Amino acid sequence: MEKTVEEFKIDLINKRKTKGSLIPLLQSAQDTYGYIPEKVIHYISEIVGIPAAEIYGVITFYAQFRLKPLGKYVIRICEGTACHVNGAKDLLKTLQAELGISVGETTEDGLFSLQSVACLGCCSLAPVVMINEDTYGSLTSDKVRKIIREYKKR
Repeated sequence: MEKTVEEFKIDLINKRKTKGSLIPLLQSAQDTYGYIPEKVIHYISEIVGIPAAEIYGVITFYAQFRLKPLGKYVIRICEGTACHVNGAKDLLKTLQAELGISVGETTEDGLFSLQSVACLGCCSLAPVVMINEDTYGSLTSDKVRKIIREYKKR
């Protein structure tokens, strides 16, 4: 169950309210919500005395922070050396075409988010894609299309 902003505020009361606590506060917000909601940004701004615009600057500077929730299914495509030489680039093009989004984006229906990662650690299965906690290896464009269509039916 998602915490309300009020519950999040109570948690903040127990934390330091200094400018130096901004990153931990943002991490806490993201851990709580899966992203950093606008209401929380404004509340943190009041608590630590940093303008919301500066907080947005920090959030957008660090790749770990998100301003929008991830999709129900987070697709991670490996771009490590083994995957790269075995066709990861073609798989990425297929995923982008099938989903209608680019890396770092989420579909309008909130079903899929697409991310690229340096390595998934499954080099013997290259090229590899993970969807949430499920790993798919030895993929082709046709196989990845079929997998995505199956997830759309769920």
